[in-house]
Amino acid sequence: MNFADRDPALRPMLDRVLAVDDRRRIEPLLDEMGEVAAGELDELARVADRNPPQLVQYSATGERIDEVRFHPAYDRMKEIAFGRFGLAAMSHRPGVHGWPTVTPHVVKYALSYLFVQAEFGLACPLSMTDSAARVLRLFDGERFASEIAALSATDADRLATGAMFMTEIDGGSDVGRTATEATDHGTHWTLRGRKWFASNVSADLVLTLARVPGQGDGTRGLGMFLVPRVRPDGSRNGVRIDRLKDKLGTRSMASGEVTLEDAYAQPVGDLGRGFRQMAEMVNVSRLSNAMRSAALMRRAVREAVDHTRTRVVFGRPLFEQPLMRATLLPLLLDAEAALGFVLECAARLDEADAGDEGARALVRVLTPLAKYTVCKQARQVTGEAMEVRGGNGYIEDWVDPRLLRDAHLGSIWEGSSNVIALDVLRCMRREAAHRRLAEVYRGRVEALAHPDIRDASVLLVERWAALDAAGERLLDDPREWQEIGIGRYAGELARTLMATILLEHAEHQLDHGGGHRGLLVAHTALQRLLDPAAAPAAALENLDALADGGPVPAGSAAAALEEVAVKAALRRP
Repeated sequence: MNFADRDPALRPMLDRVLAVDDRRRIEPLLDEMGEVAAGELDELARVADRNPPQLVQYSATGERIDEVRFHPAYDRMKEIAFGRFGLAAMSHRPGVHGWPTVTPHVVKYALSYLFVQAEFGLACPLSMTDSAARVLRLFDGERFASEIAALSATDADRLATGAMFMTEIDGGSDVGRTATEATDHGTHWTLRGRKWFASNVSADLVLTLARVPGQGDGTRGLGMFLVPRVRPDGSRNGVRIDRLKDKLGTRSMASGEVTLEDAYAQPVGDLGRGFRQMAEMVNVSRLSNAMRSAALMRRAVREAVDHTRTRVVFGRPLFEQPLMRATLLPLLLDAEAALGFVLECAARLDEADAGDEGARALVRVLTPLAKYTVCKQARQVTGEAMEVRGGNGYIEDWVDPRLLRDAHLGSIWEGSSNVIALDVLRCMRREAAHRRLAEVYRGRVEALAHPDIRDASVLLVERWAALDAAGERLLDDPREWQEIGIGRYAGELARTLMATILLEHAEHQLDHGGGHRGLLVAHTALQRLLDPAAAPAAALENLDALADGGPVPAGSAAAALEEVAVKAALRRP
């Protein structure tokens, strides 16, 4: 078993979004990670999930130590993630796996996507360590050079893991209600307060927000601070772990409640822009959530497909039975579309980091759209895949319960779905993000030239125009009605984005001898979008190719859209 080899979409999508040299460099890593994730890592993840971390608050002599002790399986997974593959290091220094520069975000997310198909919990500390290094590098790189080096180390003896302690009892989604207080001592600051939900609670370096005296109320009054687990003199910092959370999922990773008792801290960047700086960390963490959800979907769908091929009911494998094929098809499509969306976001983030302001503006809205939609889809897909397995799917001997538990995290952490939808609305109000999306992606669709996708291109151009107009109508509504409508509108934007991305991938495959499978996927996704009641006969007939890869007749790919295209033509004036 190799998770990369069993994914019919991953390599073709990377062919399109990566430069030739980067695509060549990642290939052996895909093979290596795919094999490790499906083998050793999968077994370690199973053991770590059943042996969660334990909090030891006091030593045998009564000294307060607040240590979190992990099962050896978790420690081994850390070695694989941080050391062997350098997943937290590759965005911050050249040379990881032979890259002459820092590794592209697309590469990092592709490898992480394979990793998460085995282990979800550790991906949270990975993401926060990566994003903590990013924030320090962007806003105070020279001052915190040694901390950045530790966060991006691949040697266990030098590695420091990172965390983001934001949530308080009254300051969750409403960060402006943060009550932690900061006191200036000249050479350093101290923080006093309580953080209610702190993941990777035993992190070596923590970024957090605290109220700066005289700076005002709300988010304007918050500064960003770096809190080390150990003070410069080697003593334990005033970070008390009160208890660990008993969570539904991510059981291998420690989340807890923390009290800051005059904790030593250093300010990061401009204290007057603390919340804006933390938003950078939150945004990349949200993209990581979407990536992880896409990975859970792929694993769940593969488990369902494999089960239905071996489970014989009434004389035939389940996979060959019509209703089961109709059940599996949307799961396959959602998993593939989610991966495409995540890689699109990563590619635009690479452009933004290279100085492209247009890409930066796109990333600002693409990230919440991806988190809003993909994380919701993961809950549905993992649940449906569990049901496909029947009673065994509900039993902890199988991976399905863990996938389902973990899938619920994506829609909650770093902002619940409603908070994320309101973030999309904020982008629309401030930056006309819906117009930017319509302009950019409609233009990309219009640039597609292969004759086999002409009908789909016309339909998507029309849909982008309609979404542009619908966004303007939404903004004309009273503000409370804008909030009521934004969830549905954000979902429509995201699904249209995914259909657009799939069509671009289809053209790339057609142009490079990859056959018509991608076109069948794109046409079927567009068919679901525009006419949900239509029967996807062509896709159902070619379900093996959609599940595994392989050739699809050109006529089947064309037939998937023909009925919808005819209906759309009849609707045009």
